Amino acid sequence: MVSPMDKKPIIEIKNLRKSFGDNHVLEGFNMNLYEGENLVIMGKSGSGKSVMIKCLIGLEEPDSGTIMVMGKNINQLEQWELDELRTEIGFLFQGSALYDSMSVRENLEFPLRRHTKKFGIIEDTTPLVMEALENVGLTHAIDLMPSELSGGMKRRIALARTLILQPKIILYDEPTTGLDPITSKEIILLMMSIQKKYNTSSIIITHDVDCARVIANRMILLIDNINYAEGTFEQLSTSEDPKIKAFFK
Repeated sequence: MVSPMDKKPIIEIKNLRKSFGDNHVLEGFNMNLYEGENLVIMGKSGSGKSVMIKCLIGLEEPDSGTIMVMGKNINQLEQWELDELRTEIGFLFQGSALYDSMSVRENLEFPLRRHTKKFGIIEDTTPLVMEALENVGLTHAIDLMPSELSGGMKRRIALARTLILQPKIILYDEPTTGLDPITSKEIILLMMSIQKKYNTSSIIITHDVDCARVIANRMILLIDNINYAEGTFEQLSTSEDPKIKAFFK
């Protein structure tokens, strides 16, 4: 079996530093994400996970360090180049972030209409919308409004909206938070099937140890403002280091 680490990195973060005044959030964070890999990042609340993701997609500017995404240095790109690169990065927000005033169909059409450079102007979006909904098992929900969806359905629709742009990288922010155990398991299995079908490379930020156990090819623990520990779930969960053990109690 080929290890993801035998493939080339699709994201490389080197010596990333970011402070807000006296609050030193990241102090030399390093990370590689390899092609076709599910990388789980765990850290306490306020440890810098969200700041790292914002730096990664160009919403925050790091104080120092380099971020390479698909061979491009994020901090050297013009705005139009950054916008183009972002079409290759799907982002699944913690609260799903669907537009309440739009139907499911309209929510999925929105990124297609916004990113015409990638697909051109599509006269009939229905085939792409249906394919995305098929991927998440919700073709019947095409004309529903977000208020008519359960929490798990909203998460699935948000994932369908992410997939419609056919990104090479998907960033998941707490994908199972607020969901019951059965729905959480369904979402995790769905994430795994998408990785398999499209060979996506994913970063999954989560506090959910069960989610990490099932989905992680590799894990990074963000402790003391750095990538303190790295390895498989098995390697980290059996560590005797008290700081690492605290995550797996």
